[in-house]
Amino acid sequence: MTRNWNPLALVYLGLSVAGLIGTWTYNILSISQARDYLGDWTGSGPSVSSLTVDLLVTAVAGSILIIVEARRLGMKRAWLYVVLAFVLAFAFSFPLFLAMRERHLAATRMLPDLPPEQLSKP
Repeated sequence: MTRNWNPLALVYLGLSVAGLIGTWTYNILSISQARDYLGDWTGSGPSVSSLTVDLLVTAVAGSILIIVEARRLGMKRAWLYVVLAFVLAFAFSFPLFLAMRERHLAATRMLPDLPPEQLSKP
């Protein structure tokens, strides 16, 4: 059962469990208080806390993915996407990273087979 569980997979699994526990703690609180779950998003209440935990855990997992994937592909300045997530929004920086990743992958497909360290050189 412990096959193929590298440290990064365990970090993602831990974030998954934190996301489940964090969001459902507030979801159960919202249900037990008979709150208007969607209505609370515009006001305040447990659903706002659930949404906050949801977005925070997603942003942390996505930021780790950005750094790891960018290093694996030899993309430069990956840290900038993480900074943009905090300065602007993760909803902006993560799709931007995915777009740049696809662009990088398309460019590397056009090149002959070179090691990743040579692909990132000008």
